[in-house]
Amino acid sequence: MANKGGWQEFSRTESLQRGLPAPSAIARTQQKVRVQRTKAGKGGKLVTAITGLEIPEAEAKALLKALKATAGTGGTLKDGVIELQGDQLACALAALEKEGFRPKQAGG
Repeated sequence: MANKGGWQEFSRTESLQRGLPAPSAIARTQQKVRVQRTKAGKGGKLVTAITGLEIPEAEAKALLKALKATAGTGGTLKDGVIELQGDQLACALAALEKEGFRPKQAGG
């Protein structure tokens, strides 16, 4: 059943309007960003997956665009995970460091 705008005591927009602080974002240098090569569920194609990014979706899309331009390849953003086509591990690590993150290689 659809909610017809019933009363909600703890709605997020109400909390923000009352002057309560918004949830703080974790600094880029303190995020646990992992970069790994994977084939799982990709039909045998190799992709580079970047996980652990705790940034707003708009910033993630801008970061994806910069990574794709740097690597010269395609990519996508799915459920907070950036996927770049092919083996772009070194390129992704360098680009993420340039953006202010402290990425680490995960996996083999």
